Amino acid sequence: MAHPVDVAVGNRVRELRTRAGLSQTDLGEKLGVSFQQVQKYEKGVNRMGASRLIQICDALKVSIADVFDGVESTVDAAQKTLADPEAMRIARDIQRIENENMRLAVKQLVRTMSRA
Repeated sequence: MAHPVDVAVGNRVRELRTRAGLSQTDLGEKLGVSFQQVQKYEKGVNRMGASRLIQICDALKVSIADVFDGVESTVDAAQKTLADPEAMRIARDIQRIENENMRLAVKQLVRTMSRA
């Protein structure tokens, strides 16, 4: 499972990339990696080293501080979720749903309900 900090930083990179008007392919070309690798960074599956993070900031014309903006609150929320055994059981149950469309529908339902 990806670490909450890696996921939060990846989400922030995705947001900044989108704001910059770049596709994952565009950013990958600037970094010398595939769009799949950019995808993995953005999902938090693969960690970004310090040198890669600096390359990303240069490519997006943002500061390191911009990448970490808001990460702390996201991590705090994730840590609370990780500490809740029932939340972890539900997350595991959702991952066990074999039908991808059904799994995505359940995730969307939970997101929608949590905002209500």
